[in-house]
Amino acid sequence: MGASIEPGTVKRALSAHAAIGLLAGAILYILCLTGTIAVFYVEMQRLEQPGAPEMAEIAPEAVQRGVEAVLAREAQEGLAPTSHLYVHIPVEELPRATITTDSNAFHLDAAGNIAMPERIAWNDFLVHLHYTLNLPSLVGITIVGAFGVMMLALSLSGVLAHPRIFRDAFRLRARNNAGVGLTDWHNRLSVWTLPFGVAIALTGALIGLATVTAYGIAESAYDGDVAAVYGPVFGEEAAPDPSPAPAPDVAAALQYMAREHPGVRLTYAILHDPLTAGQHVQMVGEHDRRLIFGEYYAFDSQGRFAGTTGMADGALGQQAAASTYKLHFGNFGGVWVKIAYVVLGAALTAVCATGTYIWLGKRRRRGIEEPRLRAAWTGVVVGTPVALLATVAARVAIGNEAPFAAIFWIALAAWIAAAVALAARRRPAPEALPA
Repeated sequence: MGASIEPGTVKRALSAHAAIGLLAGAILYILCLTGTIAVFYVEMQRLEQPGAPEMAEIAPEAVQRGVEAVLAREAQEGLAPTSHLYVHIPVEELPRATITTDSNAFHLDAAGNIAMPERIAWNDFLVHLHYTLNLPSLVGITIVGAFGVMMLALSLSGVLAHPRIFRDAFRLRARNNAGVGLTDWHNRLSVWTLPFGVAIALTGALIGLATVTAYGIAESAYDGDVAAVYGPVFGEEAAPDPSPAPAPDVAAALQYMAREHPGVRLTYAILHDPLTAGQHVQMVGEHDRRLIFGEYYAFDSQGRFAGTTGMADGALGQQAAASTYKLHFGNFGGVWVKIAYVVLGAALTAVCATGTYIWLGKRRRRGIEEPRLRAAWTGVVVGTPVALLATVAARVAIGNEAPFAAIFWIALAAWIAAAVALAARRRPAPEALPA
């Protein structure tokens, strides 16, 4: 004897299903919007902290002086020894020398002196929002990677679901008010941005799911050693030796690069386990006309060259892995590529926004009214940029210490709740009585 399901239960289940679909669409919308803004992440750092020292280049001896000064300062403050120290080398897009440790970040002047702390918390918040939705790193980046897969599936299934989508690529009934105009905008933007959308979704999925994949492989095959998984791609870590040692000779490594590889544009110097006998140095250098984020040039603590990792000339899979980051964020080819990424990213954001409106419109035409869901979606579409503006206002009013993540999510939730509450208060006009 089959059990029947009450109509009210079915209705509630359908509403829950719609709400889940709305949540997935909301996350994709947030990721597309923040990714579009983050294209100019480097340039926005200069706007957020305009007073930091800037220079076209910095001498190797000045970098050495800055490294030693930062390490000495942290030791004096009683901080735990840093496991990695990063020196940002001035480049055209960001002409600043900055040292980042596990605990601090400082700008240097051209002589290598500590000039001021780095204050770019709003930009860091934006990138973390895009990368991890401000969740703990492993959880957040895995969720974002999964949504990259979902976005890729939506792009490909959208093409398969509309056989005439390419034939009608330039057919746009923009002024149609019966839902056709909005659908045409959605479909046309989807076609025009299809290669871009596939590339962004694929690279986003690869970046997001690489971490959890590495952890899974490490647990099953390397006794939990994640570094052993990343080693064949990004280079092996040297055997640790915690015995105390003087600071490594970063200047010698920089001088070697300038002498032997003058065509390589250095972006970072990375010190592994500084002030220990197991320390070593890596230089990250960009290659012209390549999508790789850079090649790793390894040096020992005395600044003697030890070899490259193979990001530029290693296995094809290794080169492909090193190329996902620039392709995803558009930081190649100069400002015009970035402008193109912003335009295409804005179109992709519009595709995410209109898709849910189209779905809600179809339900309305079938007689299924969803005023609260429609209001919630409008709250997401309008509330997300409003919440981002609230964080910008907090940066101006409160400063670098403002709780940007809390401000964003509370403001967005409040905006959505207000939109839903306003929709619930509205009552349909009574039907006119027959004469």
